[in-house]
Amino acid sequence: MPSPSYRAMLSWDDLDPGRHPFTWDEDEEARLCALVREWVPPVLSGMAGWWEGERWCERQVDAIIRERYGNWAQGWNWCYRYGGVIGSWVTGATSVTTPEETAARVVAALLEWREWLERLAQRFAELAPPSDASPEDRSWHLERAAVRLVTHALDSGAEGGWQGQAALVLGWFLTTTGMSQADAAQAVEAAIGGRFESWVTPGRSLIESVGEDLAVALTGHVPYQDHRERAALEEFHDRY
Repeated sequence: MPSPSYRAMLSWDDLDPGRHPFTWDEDEEARLCALVREWVPPVLSGMAGWWEGERWCERQVDAIIRERYGNWAQGWNWCYRYGGVIGSWVTGATSVTTPEETAARVVAALLEWREWLERLAQRFAELAPPSDASPEDRSWHLERAAVRLVTHALDSGAEGGWQGQAALVLGWFLTTTGMSQADAAQAVEAAIGGRFESWVTPGRSLIESVGEDLAVALTGHVPYQDHRERAALEEFHDRY
């Protein structure tokens, strides 16, 4: 099974890079590589041994990373093949090889995860409705944010399970706007509710429908249909 689970990553507070500083330099990279190399089996189990040694190694490395960097790092091995965003690491069965190669993959995956979180946090800040927004303005901002964040998950390279990533990211975003985790999860479930499927690319109209349903449910107002007043903002978000 892929790690981490969606349930383990429900809270954005646990992942938000703004709350969890991360210092990285050549010395830290060398220390992490040394720690990883110690846990790579000298003889791999391979298919004949059901990759037991490789999976065991991944579990040890996961424990090292969580202990050393904190809970935010739990997504370092959330591979795109399982709805995640990481391309540097797949599973222990395929990514654990020699000590040097394995350590290099761990480092690349950890930095890939951190970079993704930092970009996502920036995106949340850009998409958030202004604190003084009227209900009508708030509805527009929420609808456009939902459309862009779902599209972001769809374009992330995730294969099976991309819709789980979309729901997570949208829920995280809503909590940054002041909603509780429970209310955000309920709102996302009500808006998406099985309308997205694994391995299926939804049409633009479906994504926009989800965004509108979410915005209406949270504000009681239909988003503006004419976006010409916000053409510059639309262009900015579409570009980034």
